[in-house]
Amino acid sequence: QVQLVESGGGLVQPGGSLRLSCAVSGIIFRVYNMGWYRQAPGKQRELVATITSDGSTNYADSVKGRFTISRDGAKNTVYLQMNSLKPEDTAVYYCNAAVRTYSDLILTNYWGQGTQVTVSS
Repeated sequence: QVQLVESGGGLVQPGGSLRLSCAVSGIIFRVYNMGWYRQAPGKQRELVATITSDGSTNYADSVKGRFTISRDGAKNTVYLQMNSLKPEDTAVYYCNAAVRTYSDLILTNYWGQGTQVTVSS
């Protein structure tokens, strides 16, 4: 079994910062692409940022220059540093990881349970 456990969400004022973390656990052979997605009330889930196993990154235009995704390969953990937060960043943020386990070596996409980020004064 693979689990993705997120942490770091909360309430922050506009212009503030938060750092999200997501740790992948289980009998893991390898973790490939990792990423963060978000879903605001009444909207579809959207990509925020992704990072490959060699560190290449991709960002949604709405967060470029404000958010930074990074990962610690040894800990199978992905981070999202969010600066200059805006009310429109309010959403549930979900971690995503593509993982092969030792049990079947099949590349499978896993999701975290989500963490709420609220930007409000």
